[in-house]
Amino acid sequence: MRFLTRSLMGLFLLALTLGLLAMGGFSIFKAIEARKSASGRAPAARERVFAANVIALDYTTIEPVLTAYGEVRSTRELELRAASAGTIATLAPDFEDGADVAKGELLVKLDPAEAQAARDTAKASVAEAEAALAQAERSLAIARDDVAAAQRQADLRKSALERQQSLSDRGVGSASALETAELAASAAEQAVLNRRAALSSAQAQLDTARTGLTRARITLSEAERKLADTEIRAEFAGRLAEVNAVAGGLVSNNEMLGKLIDPSALEVAFRVSTAQFARLTTRQGTLRDLPVTADLNSSGARLRAEGHLTRVSPAVEAGVAGRQLFAQVTQGAAHLRPGDFVTVQLREPALENVAKIPAAAVDAKNTVLVLGPEDRLEEAPVEILHRQGDAVIIRADLKAGTEIVAERTPLLGRGIKLRPMRQGQSATPAPSRTVKLDPERRAKLIAFVEGNARMPETAKKDLIAQLSQDEVPAETVQRLESRIGG
Repeated sequence: MRFLTRSLMGLFLLALTLGLLAMGGFSIFKAIEARKSASGRAPAARERVFAANVIALDYTTIEPVLTAYGEVRSTRELELRAASAGTIATLAPDFEDGADVAKGELLVKLDPAEAQAARDTAKASVAEAEAALAQAERSLAIARDDVAAAQRQADLRKSALERQQSLSDRGVGSASALETAELAASAAEQAVLNRRAALSSAQAQLDTARTGLTRARITLSEAERKLADTEIRAEFAGRLAEVNAVAGGLVSNNEMLGKLIDPSALEVAFRVSTAQFARLTTRQGTLRDLPVTADLNSSGARLRAEGHLTRVSPAVEAGVAGRQLFAQVTQGAAHLRPGDFVTVQLREPALENVAKIPAAAVDAKNTVLVLGPEDRLEEAPVEILHRQGDAVIIRADLKAGTEIVAERTPLLGRGIKLRPMRQGQSATPAPSRTVKLDPERRAKLIAFVEGNARMPETAKKDLIAQLSQDEVPAETVQRLESRIGG
């Protein structure tokens, strides 16, 4: 009997345990279903609005600034070379790198002994040639007198022959006398010819003497030039560089002793693209006379020089694109040196009725996003005239004041609703203090807070208390809706 009682009691307890477990499982199942049904409730569909900076188009006249990089060069440079071999006899005290010299200043003087001896010999040769010329002139004068005297004697012999011929015709003179007169006249004519030959020889000697004098003078001039070449003087005021000479040193012919550079005659050589070069020329293809500034940045210090365009390189080097331009430095040349690497800024011709916008506002298709009605975006084509740093200069068929997106992103496109952020506004919109919730919106927010397992219970109670009020802080509503995607 006792065994039966205990068995029935065990069965009862087992049934009771199973019933309690079933009730617990059913409660858990209903709770899960309730949670699923609450979380699966479809929220009200709302359009997503993006925020972006917008700017207004302002059409005006702009002078584009072209930026390039170039090298400073000297337009007036002279190599100091020895015209002949010799020993350096005299060297200027300030003949060293960086020294300033004046025009005509003696820099280097070679030993002039051989040049002076050659000059003196040439002078003696000139004196001999002058004496020979004087002798030839006197001989010519005597020869001319001889010709004149022989001609007078021939004339007298001819007159005597004519008288004798007249007497013979009248039968008065003898045949022997006539023959003697004829022989005398013939001899006089032969004497005239001999004197003329002597005159021709004298004339030839005079020409030879003159040629000799000219040759002697040329030799003297060459000797004086060689003597002058022993002195190397500064042809213009400038600064010495690459000096390579010492007093007493032996130099060879055409050896370079240094360079003379005019620090005030500088130019900047820089390269631009072909498209940029086309904007710097006129319709006739001539280069415009545009102002240029060259900046030398060194350890935070900026040295600026000014100039203007002068010429363009006539040919394009192999393997190099674009065009090489040259700008003459007119102001600030004292700060620059040949070989300096400078930043060149060139003001191009002014562009009228154009706008300057950020480069990020234009895409690869040269279009911009325009803020249209109801703050929806539209695409509009633009013409890019010039790129200047992080900005572009455009011309577009849009009214002045039209607002466009300043920075395009992959999320923005045609038809997207935009929350425009204008200059002076914050990127986060300033919400109102409180908002009034309709029952459906309030229930959705409360269900989201209650179903959030990661939120502490204290925070849940505070949020539910706020959402239960008639007016709820707008910041709280915006934060919760952003999490649930509403």
